[in-house]
Amino acid sequence: MSSFTVNVSGIAPSTTQTQLHDFFTFCGKINSIEHKDGSGTATIAFEKANSARTALMLNGGVLDGSTLTVTSDVVHPEEEHHTSDQPPHHVDQSDKPRAGIAAEYLAKGYVLSDSVLQKAIEMDNKHGISKKFLDYFNNLDKGIGQRALGPEQTISGKVQSTLGSATQQAKAIDEQKGFSKIAQDYYTKAIQSPFGQKVKAFYTDTSKQVQDIHEEARRIADQEKAKGGAHATPEAAGSAEKTGAVPPST
Repeated sequence: MSSFTVNVSGIAPSTTQTQLHDFFTFCGKINSIEHKDGSGTATIAFEKANSARTALMLNGGVLDGSTLTVTSDVVHPEEEHHTSDQPPHHVDQSDKPRAGIAAEYLAKGYVLSDSVLQKAIEMDNKHGISKKFLDYFNNLDKGIGQRALGPEQTISGKVQSTLGSATQQAKAIDEQKGFSKIAQDYYTKAIQSPFGQKVKAFYTDTSKQVQDIHEEARRIADQEKAKGGAHATPEAAGSAEKTGAVPPST
């Protein structure tokens, strides 16, 4: 099994391996973690190179009140994302834009400095958004639009004045046909919200600012609150209404 590793130091003595796993799993699938309690260091092996590159973005992030240093002994290549002719119905965590992953961290309650968020933006600008993720998001947008508005229509392309009634119609159709049971992920719900156009732009356009990541973190956190399972954490108080109950969305 191939692995792509990063080295982490500055880990708080109280930090457990489970906490490390929870923190770095936002980057993608983890193969293994080598960490001795109280050592202050760890080696984390990811399944994909892109996940390791995302982890390096987190250099300077805060876990358990301690600022982490994340490095690598090698340069991990930016992977090409191969897709089939069929629109994807699922995307891996490693396929997501780095800015989107950063927003998930903030919504979860972790502390990332604006310099870390800027690094995420720069990585998206340099490498672009993966074709698999763009295909997934555009197919989602088109599928909802067709069910609500008719052939060749998209939710994001609908004028804002009638977007509310259109998305409500899409939700009703989804419930009748069982779509809601098949794919009620964050993106489906978000694109049907009043912020649908902003949400799509955030995930498909590399042109964004640090404030955009904070705003997306608020949207993620607000949706978790609406589900009734989110609770504010002390570490979250200073960052964008973070909630402590937002797993990596798939």
